[in-house]
Amino acid sequence: MDQLTAKRLLSEGAFFILLDVPEGTEFGIDMKSWNTGEKFRGVKMIPPGIHYIFFSSVSNTGDVAPRIGFFKTFRKSEVLVKKWDKVNECISKEEVFEDEVVRIKENILLLDNFLGPYPYDIYEKWNDLTSCITNSLVEAISPVSGYVQSALELESCSDAERPRGKRKSENNKDCDQSSPKTSRLTENTEHTFLPNLKIKEGTELRLTAFPARTYPENSTPSEVTKHSLDHSYVLDQMISKYTISTEILGEMQICYICFLVGHSLEAFEQWKKLFNLFCSCEIGIKKHIKLYDIFISIAEIHIQEIPEEFIADIVTNSNFAYVKLKQLYRAVKDANVNGQFKTKMGRFIHNLTTKYQWDFDHLDSENEDEAPVIVEI
Repeated sequence: MDQLTAKRLLSEGAFFILLDVPEGTEFGIDMKSWNTGEKFRGVKMIPPGIHYIFFSSVSNTGDVAPRIGFFKTFRKSEVLVKKWDKVNECISKEEVFEDEVVRIKENILLLDNFLGPYPYDIYEKWNDLTSCITNSLVEAISPVSGYVQSALELESCSDAERPRGKRKSENNKDCDQSSPKTSRLTENTEHTFLPNLKIKEGTELRLTAFPARTYPENSTPSEVTKHSLDHSYVLDQMISKYTISTEILGEMQICYICFLVGHSLEAFEQWKKLFNLFCSCEIGIKKHIKLYDIFISIAEIHIQEIPEEFIADIVTNSNFAYVKLKQLYRAVKDANVNGQFKTKMGRFIHNLTTKYQWDFDHLDSENEDEAPVIVEI
């Protein structure tokens, strides 16, 4: 980076100051992470916009704690000051005193040698990964606690609430226990001796819920069958829950970042559900063609970055991303949509075939498990 560019970025970029962080702590921003050194005090030259900051405490023996992270929208030249919480081994949620923040801002250039530069080699990719994410969407989905945790906090029912040998009362729904009918130990009584754990309130991602039904109310049996094959109704219902239609793709991007960078499995499950939804529509392709155009661009980036073991089922020996994209490709080829979109879809499929050797030529052929059995007499 030349000196003029560096000076411009230093004046326009934001600063994330982290005080008292122990040496060796795993710290990262967006797609990059490092282990902090003795002089580390934060990151400089952060481009304005949405970013993801994450960290893990590291013990003296080298054991790394589960990853914790949070989204932050930096303004131009903003200085955000945080301190390390030594008791809880994380970035403190408490605000730093204003006079200390002012003092740091006035002497920010003196901290230059203690601040790592933002990794601009990943900035273009980061922009692609966050293209549909809005500030309001981040606020709506982020946990109430403010932190995305790879290992969710669990809590059990109190000892007084946990029933023993009796059925739970109606007002004790959070502590669901199976009560034994006999005193003899059976499989059903095992739950009686185990604590009933639940996610600690405020620590989970507030993800958009899918509709309970995949078909409209009062549908006929034939309509139920139609909607079970084409999930365009569910897509319409999901889109209606957002302020703007592209936010459904923004949630997909947030989930992807929380999984790939934040190691959140609950985010990955939501990402899979949204990915499957877009690949399971026929009527919705033409109706939401602009949305699908963006989806193809996002899906191509996501498939390239995601570890293959997460999209392959070792039990069924199948790859859910390949299976669903094959279904989408078939629907696009049959759909009455513009040629430009079909060309883009074809290029995406060609790239996947080249990189992963996925076969998209035999779209009408049945899977071996679904093929009819021919019995010769």
